[in-house]
Amino acid sequence: MRKEFLTTGLASLALVLAAPAAAQSQPGPAVPVTVTAIPGVVAAGAQWKTFWEGPMIVDGMAAAKDGSLLFAQEQSNSIIKVWPDGKWWVEYPFVAGAGSISLDSAGNAFAADRSCTDPGLGLGANCTILSKIVQLTPERKTVADKFADGSTLGRINDLAADGHGGAYYTQGGLFHAKADGTVDTIVTGGNPAQGGIFTNGVVLSPDGKTLYVTNRTEIMAFDVAADGSVSNKHTFAIIGGEPEGSFGGDGMTVDTDGRLYVTTGQGIVVFDKAGKQLGAIPVPRRSITVAIGGPSGKTLFAGTLGAVTPTGENWQTPQGIRNIAATIYAIDTEAMGVRK
Repeated sequence: MRKEFLTTGLASLALVLAAPAAAQSQPGPAVPVTVTAIPGVVAAGAQWKTFWEGPMIVDGMAAAKDGSLLFAQEQSNSIIKVWPDGKWWVEYPFVAGAGSISLDSAGNAFAADRSCTDPGLGLGANCTILSKIVQLTPERKTVADKFADGSTLGRINDLAADGHGGAYYTQGGLFHAKADGTVDTIVTGGNPAQGGIFTNGVVLSPDGKTLYVTNRTEIMAFDVAADGSVSNKHTFAIIGGEPEGSFGGDGMTVDTDGRLYVTTGQGIVVFDKAGKQLGAIPVPRRSITVAIGGPSGKTLFAGTLGAVTPTGENWQTPQGIRNIAATIYAIDTEAMGVRK
């Protein structure tokens, strides 16, 4: 039976607290931001509100057509569902090292199950469990867990359901895990001078005919055929205005008009469907994942690093614990999210 704050999450948290971890930087406090108008997207002066916060990570968000928000929580090995009133529960437990959640046009859920690739667990060569792309609904099954030569998928980052029972995913490069269990390499990761890329976020256009993927400050695009195969790699846009030292683009989403939303060092940067940068929506904390949904379909959600404790202090991750608190912010938007 589902319960808010399920005990599954508490048990998983206990495992996290017991696990060894590498040192990590602490997220800073939230900062005041002023939102300027982006016509058709957001009104001037729109205010971010705290939608959810907790002591573990939020990543790979997806907005569901029932108005709820789903996100992957690596440390609790779970996919969390948050309702518009803020109540939440573990929707899909036992998704090891959950990295991302994606819904296809029929509402079927797919996730990145990263098994024992988390370096904070200290398992290394002793781990024999494969990372995999998993389908969670309508039945739970493994889509793919290795390449044709037997090599593993590695530490999967983000994924986008392909609408054919598989998913595109990033892990340094860009790959396609197909419904028959085979995995195609679309572009390898590595040195750009040798044709490699360094990917992060990945998302399909509303009509499913274009696949977008971040490559630091470049947004790449591919044409998608009716069978899900991709071709015609090209530059869709270059993210302008990034602060010095910024990684570039991270998580992405689209609206029904084909605009692309990308989390960056300056907030959420918005592009029109032709690749023109329309502006940036600043966020109080560093954003890494984004979705548009809610009951009206017109709420923009930003998953960010850092949170405030119930006593009003900025959460500091205890020494030796590999997790980062997170806050999901919500803001009204004039754009409509793609309902799935």
